[in-house]
Amino acid sequence: MKLSTRGRYAVMAMVDLAAHAEGGKPVSLSDIAERQEISLSYLEQLFGKLRRGGLVKSVRGPGGGYVLGRKADDTRIADIVLAVDEPITATRCQLGTSVGCRGNRSRCATHDLWEELSHQIHLYLSSVSLADVVARRVLGSLHGPARSAVERVA
Repeated sequence: MKLSTRGRYAVMAMVDLAAHAEGGKPVSLSDIAERQEISLSYLEQLFGKLRRGGLVKSVRGPGGGYVLGRKADDTRIADIVLAVDEPITATRCQLGTSVGCRGNRSRCATHDLWEELSHQIHLYLSSVSLADVVARRVLGSLHGPARSAVERVA
Protein backbone atom coordinates (compact mmCIF):
# COMPACT_ATOMS: atom_id res chain seq x y z
CA MET A 1 0.00 0.00 0.00
CA LYS A 2 1.22 3.45 -0.82
CA LEU A 3 -0.20 6.49 0.90
CA SER A 4 -0.68 9.30 -1.62
CA THR A 5 0.73 12.77 -1.19
CA ARG A 6 -2.70 13.94 -0.03
CA GLY A 7 -2.54 11.78 3.12
CA ARG A 8 1.16 12.28 3.75
CA TYR A 9 1.01 16.06 3.28
CA ALA A 10 -2.05 16.35 5.51
CA VAL A 11 -0.22 14.52 8.31
CA MET A 12 2.95 16.57 7.78
CA ALA A 13 0.97 19.83 7.91
CA MET A 14 -0.97 18.79 11.02
CA VAL A 15 2.26 17.81 12.79
CA ASP A 16 3.73 21.18 11.85
CA LEU A 17 0.60 22.97 13.10
CA ALA A 18 0.67 21.07 16.40
CA ALA A 19 4.40 21.72 16.85
CA HIS A 20 4.12 25.47 16.17
CA ALA A 21 0.80 26.26 17.89
CA GLU A 22 2.11 28.12 20.91
CA GLY A 23 -0.51 29.15 23.44
CA GLY A 24 -3.37 28.69 21.00
CA LYS A 25 -1.90 31.26 18.60
CA PRO A 26 -2.94 30.61 14.97
CA VAL A 27 -0.36 29.34 12.50
CA SER A 28 -0.48 30.61 8.93
CA LEU A 29 -0.66 28.18 6.04
CA SER A 30 2.12 30.09 4.30
CA ASP A 31 4.43 29.33 7.24
CA ILE A 32 3.50 25.64 7.14
CA ALA A 33 3.93 25.59 3.35
CA GLU A 34 7.40 27.09 3.63
CA ARG A 35 8.59 24.81 6.45
CA GLN A 36 7.19 21.63 4.90
CA GLU A 37 7.89 22.57 1.27
CA ILE A 38 4.27 22.01 0.24
CA SER A 39 2.39 24.17 -2.25
CA LEU A 40 0.24 26.78 -0.49
CA SER A 41 -2.69 26.18 -2.83
CA TYR A 42 -2.52 22.44 -2.12
CA LEU A 43 -2.47 23.11 1.64
CA GLU A 44 -5.51 25.35 1.29
CA GLN A 45 -7.40 22.45 -0.30
CA LEU A 46 -6.28 20.03 2.42
CA PHE A 47 -7.12 22.42 5.25
CA GLY A 48 -10.59 22.92 3.82
CA LYS A 49 -11.17 19.18 4.26
CA LEU A 50 -9.48 19.14 7.67
CA ARG A 51 -11.69 22.04 8.79
CA ARG A 52 -14.85 20.28 7.58
CA GLY A 53 -13.67 17.22 9.51
CA GLY A 54 -13.34 19.28 12.70
CA LEU A 55 -9.59 18.72 12.96
CA VAL A 56 -8.66 22.39 12.56
CA LYS A 57 -10.36 25.75 13.06
CA SER A 58 -9.67 28.84 11.00
CA VAL A 59 -9.00 32.20 12.61
CA ARG A 60 -9.62 35.24 10.42
CA GLY A 61 -8.06 38.65 10.47
CA PRO A 62 -4.56 39.98 11.09
CA GLY A 63 -2.47 37.28 12.71
CA GLY A 64 -5.01 34.69 11.59
CA GLY A 65 -4.38 31.19 10.44
CA TYR A 66 -5.30 27.80 11.80
CA VAL A 67 -5.43 26.17 15.21
CA LEU A 68 -6.09 22.57 16.13
CA GLY A 69 -9.77 21.69 16.37
CA ARG A 70 -9.09 19.41 19.32
CA LYS A 71 -6.14 18.49 21.50
CA ALA A 72 -3.18 16.83 19.79
CA ASP A 73 -3.56 13.91 22.21
CA ASP A 74 -7.12 13.40 20.96
CA THR A 75 -6.29 13.59 17.24
CA ARG A 76 -5.39 10.27 15.67
CA ILE A 77 -3.31 9.99 12.51
CA ALA A 78 -6.08 7.84 10.98
CA ASP A 79 -8.51 10.75 11.56
CA ILE A 80 -6.27 13.05 9.52
CA VAL A 81 -5.81 10.59 6.67
CA LEU A 82 -9.51 9.81 6.47
CA ALA A 83 -10.49 13.50 6.71
CA VAL A 84 -8.72 14.22 3.41
CA ASP A 85 -10.52 11.31 1.74
CA GLU A 86 -7.50 9.04 1.69
CA PRO A 87 -8.56 5.39 1.82
CA ILE A 88 -6.54 3.16 4.12
CA THR A 89 -6.54 0.04 2.00
CA ALA A 90 -4.07 -2.37 0.46
CA THR A 91 -6.60 -4.19 -1.73
CA ARG A 92 -7.55 -3.33 -5.30
CA CYS A 93 -11.19 -4.11 -4.52
CA GLN A 94 -13.71 -1.38 -3.80
CA LEU A 95 -14.17 -0.66 -0.13
CA GLY A 96 -17.30 -2.00 1.53
CA THR A 97 -18.46 -4.13 -1.37
CA SER A 98 -18.31 -7.80 -2.20
CA VAL A 99 -17.12 -6.96 -5.71
CA GLY A 100 -13.64 -8.29 -6.31
CA CYS A 101 -10.76 -6.86 -8.32
CA ARG A 102 -10.62 -9.59 -10.96
CA GLY A 103 -12.16 -9.30 -14.42
CA ASN A 104 -15.03 -11.62 -13.46
CA ARG A 105 -15.63 -9.46 -10.32
CA SER A 106 -14.42 -12.21 -7.99
CA ARG A 107 -11.80 -11.70 -5.31
CA CYS A 108 -8.21 -12.75 -5.89
CA ALA A 109 -6.59 -15.52 -3.84
CA THR A 110 -4.67 -12.98 -1.74
CA HIS A 111 -7.62 -10.69 -1.00
CA ASP A 112 -7.92 -11.69 2.67
CA LEU A 113 -4.19 -11.10 3.20
CA TRP A 114 -4.35 -7.54 1.84
CA GLU A 115 -7.62 -6.81 3.61
CA GLU A 116 -6.08 -7.82 6.94
CA LEU A 117 -3.02 -5.69 6.20
CA SER A 118 -5.34 -2.73 5.57
CA HIS A 119 -7.04 -3.43 8.89
CA GLN A 120 -3.69 -3.55 10.73
CA ILE A 121 -2.54 -0.30 9.14
CA HIS A 122 -5.79 1.37 10.18
CA LEU A 123 -5.39 0.02 13.74
CA TYR A 124 -1.83 1.33 13.90
CA LEU A 125 -2.71 4.78 12.55
CA SER A 126 -5.62 4.88 15.00
CA SER A 127 -3.25 4.10 17.88
CA VAL A 128 -0.90 7.00 17.14
CA SER A 129 -1.87 10.51 18.17
CA LEU A 130 -0.71 13.77 16.68
CA ALA A 131 1.00 14.46 20.01
CA ASP A 132 2.90 11.15 19.70
CA VAL A 133 4.35 12.22 16.35
CA VAL A 134 5.22 15.72 17.55
CA ALA A 135 6.99 14.24 20.60
CA ARG A 136 8.68 11.60 18.41
CA ARG A 137 7.18 8.72 20.37
CA VAL A 138 6.71 6.56 17.25
CA LEU A 139 10.23 5.41 16.56
CA GLY A 140 9.21 1.76 16.24
CA SER A 141 11.29 -1.37 16.45
CA LEU A 142 13.46 -0.53 13.43
CA HIS A 143 15.35 1.96 15.57
CA GLY A 144 16.14 -0.48 18.35
CA PRO A 145 17.85 -3.86 18.76
CA ALA A 146 15.48 -5.54 16.29
CA ARG A 147 16.87 -3.43 13.47
CA SER A 148 19.83 -5.68 12.73
CA ALA A 149 17.55 -8.73 12.56
CA VAL A 150 15.22 -6.95 10.15
CA GLU A 151 18.14 -5.79 8.03
CA ARG A 152 19.48 -9.38 7.84
CA VAL A 153 16.13 -10.59 6.47
CA ALA A 154 16.01 -7.78 3.91
